[in-house]
Amino acid sequence: MSISIAQKSDLSRPKKNPKIALVLAGGAISGGAFKLGGLVALDRFLKNRKVTEFDIYVGLSAGAFLSAFVAGGIPPDELLKALDGKSERVFRFTFYDFYWPAVGEYARRAGMLLRDLITVWPSFVSGLVRHLSGNRERVREQLRDLLRAPGYAAIENMLGPMVAAAVKETPIPNLGKYVPAGIFDNSRIERFVRLNLLNNNIPNDFRMLYRERGVALYITATNLNTARGVVFGHDADHTVSISEAVQASTAIPGFYVPPAIRGEEYLDASVRKTANASLAVYKGADLIIAYNPFRPFMNRGRYQLNPSRASLSDFGMGMVINQSFRALAQSRLYASLERLKLDPNFKGDLILIEPKETDAEFFNLNPLAVWNRGIAARQGYDSVRRALELNFSEVQRILDAYGIECDLSGLSEDATEAEEVHRGEAQRPRLSLVK
Repeated sequence: MSISIAQKSDLSRPKKNPKIALVLAGGAISGGAFKLGGLVALDRFLKNRKVTEFDIYVGLSAGAFLSAFVAGGIPPDELLKALDGKSERVFRFTFYDFYWPAVGEYARRAGMLLRDLITVWPSFVSGLVRHLSGNRERVREQLRDLLRAPGYAAIENMLGPMVAAAVKETPIPNLGKYVPAGIFDNSRIERFVRLNLLNNNIPNDFRMLYRERGVALYITATNLNTARGVVFGHDADHTVSISEAVQASTAIPGFYVPPAIRGEEYLDASVRKTANASLAVYKGADLIIAYNPFRPFMNRGRYQLNPSRASLSDFGMGMVINQSFRALAQSRLYASLERLKLDPNFKGDLILIEPKETDAEFFNLNPLAVWNRGIAARQGYDSVRRALELNFSEVQRILDAYGIECDLSGLSEDATEAEEVHRGEAQRPRLSLVK
């Protein structure tokens, strides 16, 4: 785990009533689980101010899913218990919550195809008949040539003009519109968030959450039709519920059908931003703790994924795409952090937590594989624990200035004793992030 720090405040002066922000970036399904394990470690590290007691929460993509619960007061270890149904407050995460087939989308596209076939076929036949009736002698001659000397050229001479004439009379639709806009439907994610907020008496409304808990929750998404970023929050766009905002923010392009919410369609927030720490600054944060689980891998020397395969391209197209998206996400994040460092209006501090660039185990996990979430959570816990141990003095110095006490003793618990994670992980070492 890597920790980067942007210190701009005078740490020798204690801060009066500082606003603390938690910014949770994306990372798809396994990245979200990795982040959840890391949040458990961070929560144990903080003594007098837990991650559920911050002032501002910014979540995008998988981070939006987690921030909705953490901002509502549900601690990370309770969410972790929900991985295998051990939580008394949060329903169990199931395979179908993330992989619900977009049956309605498939049916709609099939209906469009059937309707267009019914519409197009008469025009095609009409054009064909018109060609035959207007070119009888020519068609007869072409048919005789075909019978005398069968072959590709004769077939093309006869059928080519016929098809061209029929197509000319036929309005050919765009074939791409019959392809579904996504494979899965993420309405089950919205349902999961909505029911669990209700089960814990947490308002599913940004303004009510702010009034009741005094915390500002911001969830971002991307508007499909304008390609512009959207910010949902109590003092931003509050026309949607918190659970609907999570649905909008987690709509991974191609994987999920863009959800239609209150007349607008949305894409995953990561299309526009990686972490959106600048939003926390704009909303008045003095200290920002940002967590980004999605970074590229340094495939060199002893850190290679497989010594027998020199390049990531040897693992196929999926690995190339994985590395490319990670590099894109990180470059945007680092560019935004550089802007914050140069921004004269930001006089606070930022702590960025990321995996190590040589973390081969996590990089090897499929970002969209829900069955890897237990492994990812365990790795997230261990990586944050190690990072806090290595960077303790520097992190402590910043947190002290904000009146936050921290201690490594809470992280010494054995990370190999925990509830089993279901779906084939019974043979693996147990995940021991919760007791």
